[in-house]
Amino acid sequence: MASGITKRWIFNILSVIIFIIICVVLCLSYMIGTYYYNSVQQSISARFTELNNVFTDESADTTTDFLSTAQKYIEDFPEKEQMELQSVNSIGRVTLTSTGFLPDKREKMPDLDEALKSGTGEAITTGQLSTGEDIMAGTRIFTSQDGTVIGAIRFVTSMSDINITITLLILLISLVGIAIIVAVVISGRFFIRSIVGPIKDMSKTAQRIAQGDFDAPSLNKKYDDEIGDLCDSINYMAHELKQTEQLKNDFISRVSHELRTPLTAIKGWSETMLLTGDDIDRGTFKKGMNIILKESGRLTSIVEELLDFSRLQSGRLKLITEKTDLVAELDEAVYILKERSIQEKKHLMFDTPIEPFPPVMGDKNRLRQVFMNIIDNALKYTPEGGDVTVQILNEVSNITVLISDTGCGIAPEDLPKVKEKFYKANQNVGGSGIGLAVADEIVQMHGGTLDIESGIGVGTTVKIQIPVYNEAEVVTMEESINKGEN
Repeated sequence: MASGITKRWIFNILSVIIFIIICVVLCLSYMIGTYYYNSVQQSISARFTELNNVFTDESADTTTDFLSTAQKYIEDFPEKEQMELQSVNSIGRVTLTSTGFLPDKREKMPDLDEALKSGTGEAITTGQLSTGEDIMAGTRIFTSQDGTVIGAIRFVTSMSDINITITLLILLISLVGIAIIVAVVISGRFFIRSIVGPIKDMSKTAQRIAQGDFDAPSLNKKYDDEIGDLCDSINYMAHELKQTEQLKNDFISRVSHELRTPLTAIKGWSETMLLTGDDIDRGTFKKGMNIILKESGRLTSIVEELLDFSRLQSGRLKLITEKTDLVAELDEAVYILKERSIQEKKHLMFDTPIEPFPPVMGDKNRLRQVFMNIIDNALKYTPEGGDVTVQILNEVSNITVLISDTGCGIAPEDLPKVKEKFYKANQNVGGSGIGLAVADEIVQMHGGTLDIESGIGVGTTVKIQIPVYNEAEVVTMEESINKGEN
């Protein structure tokens, strides 16, 4: 991983930076060279202008006049240290120099040739002497009144020192560019390490989590940035997965226990009645059959709950919606559980309202299932002699069902989690821990809400709100249901 990110950084970032720096160095080098060469060229051009004042028509009309004026100009030339001044005769031979030394006759003078061809009689060129020294030379041609060439003045300046200066400046710029690249590489390595290091730790932790090791040590958040946020997310994910795994294990244990208890009772009474045969008395037979029927119903309820949960998880739970009388379904749920409350010596109270309630659009079997699940929970957690009160209220746009008990209540830290799958606040009471999650999902599918208010020692109130029938909203809800099924 490290090499992959480093390679991408080198090719995508460092290569671009190096390319930009090389371009900058080349541009600056060209600009420096051009600046110095243009300066020398402008200096020679200025001398050309000066020659117009020195060599007037009278002083440059004949070869003799030209040579005399040239000699005087060369002798008085103030910048002999910066450049060499040469006097050239009409046949292109140097006759006088400011240094006192005549150049080799074989020395080429391309500036003289170009000046002769030029319409202005001026030319400046760069080149090398036979000794290898770099020079810049400029020639100004002089002619008589009839157009005959009578001579030329040539300026020659060495470019060696200037080339050395240009080379040093280019070298300095290149060193600065290299220093920038080195600084970028060093800072880049630290930056890459600051990313790669945490990512390696995340990868190792993620692998351990993927293998089921939810006790992997938490990632150390070194930076308060996106990497730090990712560390927090992975730590949170590991924590949640660990809790989910624990809840799942507890759920399997609870379901196994819930299934084992009725199966044991059914098996025990079946064996008793089988072994007893015709000798069993009527009372014992009736009692055994009642227990078998009761525990069979309990098994059916557990299995149905598990199937509903599986359908919800896979999105296969379907609603068969129609106009439904919510009061009738709630009354039916209370009636079914009334006998159980009497047997357990608990008071289940519900006053059926006299005035008619508006219908809701829903699945009456699923809504009855929700009511029975909530009332069943209320009875489970209510002690002997306690009260479970059921109310239904018409609130114009919603129908609200309130189911309250006087049980042990739910701790504040457990209250936000009781609707989560597998979660069970009280481990001492039977149940799979998924009934409330299923009920909440069914209510949401009806466009309603399920809220819980509770406190330790003050009991629990479950508030269910279902929207009343509305023609426009029904179409929207059916489309949402069909989308969920697809």
